[in-house]
Amino acid sequence: MLDKAHEVLGYRFKDPELLTEALTHASKAGDRLQSNERMEFLGDAILGFVVCEYLHDTYPDLLEGDLTKIKSAVVSRRVCALISVDSDMAGMLDLGKGMAGRPDLPSSVAAAVLESLIAAIYLDSGMDQARDFILRHMVPYINEAADSAHQQNFKSVLQQYAQKYLPNNPSYIVMDEKGPDHSKCFEVCAEVNGRRCSSSWANSKKEAEQGAALNALLELGLAKTLDSGRVVLFDRPPAVSPGPDIDPQEDDGE
Repeated sequence: MLDKAHEVLGYRFKDPELLTEALTHASKAGDRLQSNERMEFLGDAILGFVVCEYLHDTYPDLLEGDLTKIKSAVVSRRVCALISVDSDMAGMLDLGKGMAGRPDLPSSVAAAVLESLIAAIYLDSGMDQARDFILRHMVPYINEAADSAHQQNFKSVLQQYAQKYLPNNPSYIVMDEKGPDHSKCFEVCAEVNGRRCSSSWANSKKEAEQGAALNALLELGLAKTLDSGRVVLFDRPPAVSPGPDIDPQEDDGE
C-alpha cells in the first residue's frame, strides 16, 4: 500500500506513519484521535492559504471579490472530491466495515482524504512540498475558475485593453438615476478615448458600469455575443486579429 501511495501522490514519505494516519478513516480507527480528522482540519487551512497565495500572485488585476469567488469555487468539497477520486487517493482510504460496504464514497469523505494528505506532506517535509502537491492538482481548476470570473469582469477587460493600446483609461459617466433612495436605478455609459458608448441601466452603479463596459467592448469590436448568450472576448485590437480568438467550437448557431 505504501508503494502505491507514493506512486499515486508523486511523493515519498520520510515518516510513513504520517501517511498511515492520513489514510485512516474514523470508521476504521479505534479512537477518533487516531483517524485522519485532525489532519483534515490542518490540511484544509493549508489548502486555503496556498490557493489564496497563488491567486494573489498570479492575478494582480482581479479585485478582492473576484479572488474570493475563485477561491470559493476551487477550495470546495466538489473539487477536492473530484481530485481525490480521479487520482485514486480516495481508493487508498482505510475504511471500517460499514463504510467499506457502501457502493459510493460520500463526497465529503473523498474530499477529506485530499486535505489530510496535504497535512501529512506538510508535516513530513514542510510548506514547499505541500504547495507543490496542491498546485500540481489545483492549478487547472484555478485557471478555469479564474477564466470564468475574468469573462464576467468586463471593466477589467476594457481597462487592460486601454492600458495596452490607448492613451487614456476608460471613464464611467452616470447619465441618469431613477427611483427612491432605497431602490435606485442608474444609467451609466463608458467613455473610451473620447468616445461615449451605449449606456446601461442597473440597480447599482457597479452593475451599470459592468454593463456599460460590455457595451463598449461590443462596439469597439472587442467582444461578440453569441446566440447562446455567451460573450466571447478578444484580447487584441480587431485591426490585428479579430477572429482567431473566438473559440473554434463556438459559433452563432449555438
